[in-house]
Amino acid sequence: MRRYLEATAETFPIAGSFTISRGSRTEIRVVRCTLHDGDAKGVGECVPYARYGETIEGVIADIRAVADAVANGLDRHTLQHTMKPGAARNAVDCALWDLEAKLSGKGVAEAILRGPAHPIVTAYTISLGDADTMAAKAAENAHRPLLKIKTGTEDDEARLRVVRAAAPTTAIIIDANEGWREDNLEHHLAIAAELGIALIEQPLPAGMDHMLSRISRPVPICADESVHLTADLASLRDRYDAINIKLDKTGGLTEALIMKREAERLGYTIMVGCMLGTSLGMAPAVLLAQDTAFADLDGPLLLARDHLPGLVYDDSIVHPPEPQLWG
Repeated sequence: MRRYLEATAETFPIAGSFTISRGSRTEIRVVRCTLHDGDAKGVGECVPYARYGETIEGVIADIRAVADAVANGLDRHTLQHTMKPGAARNAVDCALWDLEAKLSGKGVAEAILRGPAHPIVTAYTISLGDADTMAAKAAENAHRPLLKIKTGTEDDEARLRVVRAAAPTTAIIIDANEGWREDNLEHHLAIAAELGIALIEQPLPAGMDHMLSRISRPVPICADESVHLTADLASLRDRYDAINIKLDKTGGLTEALIMKREAERLGYTIMVGCMLGTSLGMAPAVLLAQDTAFADLDGPLLLARDHLPGLVYDDSIVHPPEPQLWG
């Protein structure tokens, strides 16, 4: 049977709603890429992100544009030069990894890790809301080892203080999603330092973050929207202490592995993160995050319905994917 590639869209409901500084959602839409080769098939998932100009229709069109080339043997390495970075390439790249594992009998973990994959701690995200609502959610999840708090308003001090009071011993990451500005940045950094915050993600808009190189950073600052590719890393070293690697930004696991090695060489702290997706989208990222300082791979925990089969979560502990899921 001839090898062929297909792409389909699917919708998954969020448990409640999910709010960041750019808006709220009650569902996610993902694109699943399936690469068939005889009785074997490899799968990958991506989440088109409007912040980067992506749509479901555009991503499916981009995947279908390379379907013939992939059917004729296009490999992961050539794919990096054939497709632009982003969600579409991520889905195809991960489908190729999965198919390679299925055909060879050698799992992705064995191919990319020095030892067996093991369970890791993931952050659990509390979406943006009023201070009382966020405090209640933090108290409910104070038993977790790592929380990620969505912020990004003109004045987040009240939110930060009540969340810390509700979860006094939990490590906390703040994610402002580009929502702070130069006139409130240092105030929020000082509050974060006082409260013992572990990391702050993307406080200023991408492309408007030069102030970070001119001020004291009492809490480590992590680039998210500002970093997409390995080539971005060197120019950001004066502004950021850490980077958030997401497969939907890098365009797949192949580029993400290269970025991770270069980030380690440059001395960055590394977080492996995600868009809000299902277990299929998280699975390769769990392997990428095996030896990183932070993992933010709680997407399935925030959904009312997940891809089946799914990842196994024990509270904030996520286990490596089984072959039936991916890899």
